Amino acid sequence: MYVCGITAYDSCHMGHARAAVAFDVIFRYLKYLGYDVRFVRNYTDVDDKIIQRAREKNISCKELTEQYIAEYREDMKMLQVLTPTVEPKATEHIPEMIETIRQLIDQEKAYAVGGNVYYRVRAFQDYGKLSHKKIEDLESGARIEIDETKKDPLDFALWKAAKPGEPTWESPWGPGRPGWHIECSAMSTKYLGQPFDIHGGGRDLIFPHHENEIAQAEGACGKDFCRYFLHNGFININAEKMSKSLKNFMTIRQVVEEHDAEVVRYFLVSAHYGSPIDYTEKNLADAKAALDRLYTLMGRLETIPLQKKLKAPKTTTDLEKELVDDLSLWPKKFEQAMNEDFNTSQALGALFETVRLINKYLDAVETQATPVARWTRMQFESARLLFAQVLGIGSLPPKVYFERIKNKNLAAASLSSETVEALLTKRREARLAKDFAEADRIRKKLFDLGVELKDNPDGTTTWHVG
Repeated sequence: MYVCGITAYDSCHMGHARAAVAFDVIFRYLKYLGYDVRFVRNYTDVDDKIIQRAREKNISCKELTEQYIAEYREDMKMLQVLTPTVEPKATEHIPEMIETIRQLIDQEKAYAVGGNVYYRVRAFQDYGKLSHKKIEDLESGARIEIDETKKDPLDFALWKAAKPGEPTWESPWGPGRPGWHIECSAMSTKYLGQPFDIHGGGRDLIFPHHENEIAQAEGACGKDFCRYFLHNGFININAEKMSKSLKNFMTIRQVVEEHDAEVVRYFLVSAHYGSPIDYTEKNLADAKAALDRLYTLMGRLETIPLQKKLKAPKTTTDLEKELVDDLSLWPKKFEQAMNEDFNTSQALGALFETVRLINKYLDAVETQATPVARWTRMQFESARLLFAQVLGIGSLPPKVYFERIKNKNLAAASLSSETVEALLTKRREARLAKDFAEADRIRKKLFDLGVELKDNPDGTTTWHVG
């Protein structure tokens, strides 16, 4: 599997997170099924945007890209994105790009002029087969950048002649640097051969990037490029794609500063990878509420004694039968959902139907040490491990998750646990002294700060923020 990675010239936004998490889940699921997966995700570390940003910062392109690649890796770690098998950088594969370009020139699918090399689009009969665009439509409708050195306005750059102040490499056509599209064709073929199985990326890459990759790779080798293209949907804000060009983006770090990283990951897997997803505070709040339900049930099940027998227990009520049947089919239901084009939304729907059934059953029984309850704990733990392995959620102990959420909320409210506990001590003292007016005043003060209290029957008080 090859997935187009970032162009390392700035901090990454949530659109980058969407792509990374989407293909991370696909990577995880294929491994869960038993496939030996070689996953390649590249870094573009030479590009017009990189050169411009490096000039603005008065640093080298290498310094700039190393900074943002390191930042991206930290972002991925926060989001529990697994490291790919190979993470090639474009600048480390210039010889492979030059060789691919040479093959294209030899086959008259490319031509050199003035130190530049261009791909001859009309020489590739299948051009447009991915995006379903036709040459005549591109001729009449596309806005083509004016370049007098091209033989055809539709042709695109494979190699760009050196310009003052830009990074350059030696080539048979003179010093210069590669075009963007040739990078992925060369790197994917180097590490995966042709044809490889899956090529991934955002929908915005279908044309021209992936279309040009196909033309380059198949034009050079005369073989199919890859078997399947998968494209993740956009993250939208106010019905527009989140992007730096529209200046409507939020960086991954900005979002994780406000929301727990696992909540952000849940939000990203809550929709099918190919569908658009709306970034709203409500959707983030819904993601947190769903994870809270999951971890609350996990905490509830932890109090139930373990069941040693693997065999499903006998059932005596319709609710017990429904629950046992549901849990017995769990791996099958999960795989059915994921086999439908990696449908994480459907898989999560099945999970929370099970969560609802378990809570309904536990609420209905007087003792939670019944054979069904004990077996349920064991079965649900297997389901949780499956979600942790494939979707990357539900892997924390419940206490750790809720403590992390509490600390995040405290930080957002500019509070500390010590401040809250000190006020609770004063409230307990006021209640013992029967100064209920003071106790109520402290409760209201805490509520105004975003802290909600729950007085338990045993005399203790628990609290949470937000």
